[in-house]
Amino acid sequence: MSSTPDRPPAPEPTTSGPGPTITPAHHTRRRYEVRHRTTYTYQEYVTDSYGRAMLRPRDTPQQRIIEHDVEIVPEPHIHTEHVDHFGNHSSFFQVRTPHTVLEVSKRSIAEIDWPAPDMGRLDAWTVAEAAAAIADGEGIDRAEAAQYRLPSSLVDIAPEVIAYAVGILPPDRPFGSALVALYADIYRDFAYAKGATSVKTTLPELLEGRAGVCQDFAHLAVGCLRAVGIPGRYVSGYIETRPPPGEVKLEGSDASHAWAAAMTPEGDWVDLDPTNNHFADSRYIVTGWGRDFRDVSPLKGIVFSEGSGSTLDVGVDVIRLGAGDPRESGRN
Repeated sequence: MSSTPDRPPAPEPTTSGPGPTITPAHHTRRRYEVRHRTTYTYQEYVTDSYGRAMLRPRDTPQQRIIEHDVEIVPEPHIHTEHVDHFGNHSSFFQVRTPHTVLEVSKRSIAEIDWPAPDMGRLDAWTVAEAAAAIADGEGIDRAEAAQYRLPSSLVDIAPEVIAYAVGILPPDRPFGSALVALYADIYRDFAYAKGATSVKTTLPELLEGRAGVCQDFAHLAVGCLRAVGIPGRYVSGYIETRPPPGEVKLEGSDASHAWAAAMTPEGDWVDLDPTNNHFADSRYIVTGWGRDFRDVSPLKGIVFSEGSGSTLDVGVDVIRLGAGDPRESGRN
C-alpha cells in the first residue's frame, strides 16, 4: 500500500494575475486543525498489514504542534513511533486482525507563524558565493549540507537538469533573487496536470513533458539547487486552500502538498513553492522533510492477502481555527 501527495489546487488567490499576491497578512500567526484520513478497501481479507506512516507534524522555528493523535482501524497489535534520520516523526504499525478495510486517521492542531524571507540578507550573496560559503562549512552542519547536495533516488542531477538550472541560477545572480526566479520559472514553464506523471517520473521526463504536479515541481526545484551546489530538500505537508467566493468547501477536499527548501550560507532554510509561485508563508503546515518524496511518504506498507485488488480513498481537511470553517460558508 502507498499514499502519495494528492497535489492540491492552488491556494486562495488574492488577484487574478499570473500568481497569487502575498500580503503581510499571509505572514501573521494562525492556528490550524489538520485531518487526514486514508482508507484502503480490499477485495479479499487481509490477514497481516504492516505500515509506515509519517503523519505527525514536526515542530520547527515557524511551527508549534499543540495536539496530535492517530487512530488505526482495526486496532493494530503493534504501534510504535520513532524519530528518523531527518528528525521526522515516523511510526510503524502491524494489524493482524483479518480485515477488508483499513483506515488510518490523524488529527493535528498546529500554530504557524512564518515570517517573510529577508531578501536583503539573501541578496548579500550571489549564487556562486552562497554555494562556496556553504561548501566551506563555517557555521554549517557539513553532514546535513552534503546529504542535500547529492543526487537521490528521485532527484537525479542529469544533464537536462543542469542545463535548466544554470539558466535560472547563474553564478552571478543575487541568491534571494535566484530563489524567486526558481519558483517563478518552474511555475511559468510547467502546466499543473494531474495524471501527467507518476511517483516514478524522472526529472528528464518531466522536463520533456512540461507538465506535472506539486511532487514533480518540488523535485525539480531541489534538483536545480543541488545542480549549482546549493543544498535542497523536499518538504511534505499541507497548505490551506479556500473555495472561490460564494462556493462551499467540500469536506475532505484538501490534499497533502509538497514544496522545496534551500539552505542559506548561515545554515538556515528558505522554503519556496514552485506549484504556487511564492515563498512559503503561514498557510503552510510542515509534516517532514528529506532528500525526496521517498523519505517522507505519508503512508506505505505491505499487506498479505489472497486477493490482488484494492482501492484507496484519501480525505484531507485543513481548517483555520478562529477564521470560520469554509465548509460551512463560501466566504473567503
